[in-house]
Parts: sequence; C-alpha cells; structure tokens
Amino acid sequence: MKLDTKEFEEKMQKTIKVLEDDYASVRVGRASARILDKVKVNYYGTPTDLSSVANIKTLDARTLAITPWESNLIKDIEKAINAADIGINPQNDGKTIRLCFPPLTEERRKELTKQCSKMGEDAKVALRNIRQIANKKIKDMKNSKEMTEDEQTASEKSVQELTDKYIKEVDVVVAKKNKDILEV
Repeated sequence: MKLDTKEFEEKMQKTIKVLEDDYASVRVGRASARILDKVKVNYYGTPTDLSSVANIKTLDARTLAITPWESNLIKDIEKAINAADIGINPQNDGKTIRLCFPPLTEERRKELTKQCSKMGEDAKVALRNIRQIANKKIKDMKNSKEMTEDEQTASEKSVQELTDKYIKEVDVVVAKKNKDILEV
C-alpha cells in the first residue's frame, strides 16, 4: 500500500498560501489595501479587521483613503494603524484617514528583497518539515509491515517529487515579489 500524499500536498499548498499572504503585507511603494489586512481596530472592545469597520479606497498609485462607517472610530483606526507598524503615518482630517506611500529608496528596496527572500527560505523549511513528517510516516508503515520495501521507495520518491514541485513554486513566488519590489 503506497502512501496517500494528498494530505501532505494540502499542507504544502497552505504553506504557499501563507507565504503569499505574508507578502501581501510587505509594502512595495504603491498603495495597496492588502497592507492593512492584519490591522485590527478596537471595535467596542473587540479586535476587528479594519475592512469590517471602514471603507478602504485606493485614490491613486500612492494614496489610500480609509473612511470609517462610524465617525467615532477614526481615532481607534488611527491608533490601530500606528500600532500595526506598517511604516506609514496616517493623516487624519476628521472624516477620512489618508495613507500616503512614499517612494522606496534603493536601500529600502534591497532590505525588502532580503526580507522576502528570508520569508521564502522559511517557507522552504516548512515544506521540508512536511516532507520529513511524510517520510517518518512511510518508515512507520514499512516497519509495521503495511507496505513493502518497493512501496516505501516509491512513496519516498513521490513525496520528494512533491516537495521539489512546491520548492520551485516558492522560488517563483519569491522571484515575482522581488521583481515587484525592485520595480521603480
């Protein structure tokens, strides 16, 4: 009985998804509402996603406008953005908060590409850990005589091919993000 790799493939897909979500919060010099995905606003004592309590619009390539549904939340939203440490100071005019994204310096772009490359390496480590768990399961199945040696070899090969596929996918995602960051 060969190992069913479906559960391990799902975990590897989730690893890629987490990496892409993490990249969404990396600022690349252009206005993107996704940078605010992790901002939580204190809404009547409950931490709530910013997008649930305000309208977020991209005004131009470098400006976001945040208009709260309730005007009394404007100070809480401003506080939450500052606490999220996204590197941009909110400008509050009493009704709307504006976030102006300054152009990135060459030095900052290089820092961000290093940060993104490290995030990619972390994702690869996570993929290798999934491979390690799968291989341990294969070994346990072999030891308990649930599979033959040939099935063990085939299963290990299939897990390695799966790992290689997702490691290449991480490389593609990292390269795309780095290209995005370096684009002026």
